[in-house]
Amino acid sequence: MRTESHQQRLQSRLAELGVVDLLRELIQAPSYIGLPRQEEKAVAVLARYFETHQIEFSTIEVRPGRPNLLATVRSPRSGCHLVFCGHTDTVAPNTITTMDPFAAEIRDGRIYGRGAVDMKGPVAAMAAALIALKNLQLLEKGAVTLAAVIDEEMESLGAEALIRSGITADGAIVGEPTSNQIAIGHKGLEWLEIEFLGKATHGGTPEKGVNAISAAARFVRLVEEELVPQFQQRRHPVLGTPTINMGTIGGGDQPSTVAARCTVQLDRRWVPAETIEQVFGELEEILRRVREAMPGLSTGLRRVPGGMSKMIHGPLEIASDHPLVLAAQKAHAEIYGHAGALTAFPAWTDAALLSREAKIPCIVCGPGDLSLAHSAEESIAMVEVEDAAKLYALTAIHFLADF
Repeated sequence: MRTESHQQRLQSRLAELGVVDLLRELIQAPSYIGLPRQEEKAVAVLARYFETHQIEFSTIEVRPGRPNLLATVRSPRSGCHLVFCGHTDTVAPNTITTMDPFAAEIRDGRIYGRGAVDMKGPVAAMAAALIALKNLQLLEKGAVTLAAVIDEEMESLGAEALIRSGITADGAIVGEPTSNQIAIGHKGLEWLEIEFLGKATHGGTPEKGVNAISAAARFVRLVEEELVPQFQQRRHPVLGTPTINMGTIGGGDQPSTVAARCTVQLDRRWVPAETIEQVFGELEEILRRVREAMPGLSTGLRRVPGGMSKMIHGPLEIASDHPLVLAAQKAHAEIYGHAGALTAFPAWTDAALLSREAKIPCIVCGPGDLSLAHSAEESIAMVEVEDAAKLYALTAIHFLADF
């Protein structure tokens, strides 16, 4: 069958996939950080959808009331395995907004609500693609699995549990919002916390104490003046330069007391030319110099508690000529008339865990504008979600046929 006929068949059967209705139901099932049994209702929506379409699936509780869901379609012929991966959790709704974050209201061709972009839109498109592959019998060989995982916005507990379960695949698409462009990498991410412990004394006799706030200020200055300029020499051709951002700082008791404690939390984005040992080691060396200049000071460097789980949140990179990339470009050209530029994703994703820990080559691709993620009026274009369903299905067809 000619490739064009696959797209025509997908287009003609879009309505019966119910991708827009599925997305609205997912938005109407809150799954934001802090809810008891956080993702349970959203996963139940997916489960009903797959039951209706007679798709094989299973759920595995990672935490009580917080299940991963796996759904699979298979060709009668054995072959390669492709994974669609998306997360079912969201951030909390904004406190100031003009919309009901869980109404899933439709206006001017867009669906509004928490998670529309990040990332219930991509998850709905992936689920619909799975139905299309089964109902239209589009797979020549192999299998496709949707892994809907929990907790990406915090510690990636769902992705880590999926990896520890022993999942294997020949490729994976992680569906974060890229406006349906193909991202072939992103930087690694570590949230780090540095504690400075000095000695309190009266503000009138500061020489008798050790000021932890001054120590933190010295550390920040050395990072900005000496470490950051080195990042230019580590520039990656796709991902760009490493970055460091001082995100929070807090310390001291009151103006007339020398601060005995100060804490800095930072965001460190790193590229494949760097190592996690280097990320920590460079900061430790600067802290050593600060301690040396301020006798009596002690410091501690660690990951931000609750910001990550166990695995290293390293960078993602896939070759531009990998069969998965080529399959996605071929699918993109069929839908939009051009293959589209290969991009880097500006945020971190579970794709890095799948790639680095499970050795599954990954791309990042999905509907939605990243700048609207976490925003007060998060929304996504319905046509973009429908295009994504076709894009995922066509990519699977090409990858499994050609790999």
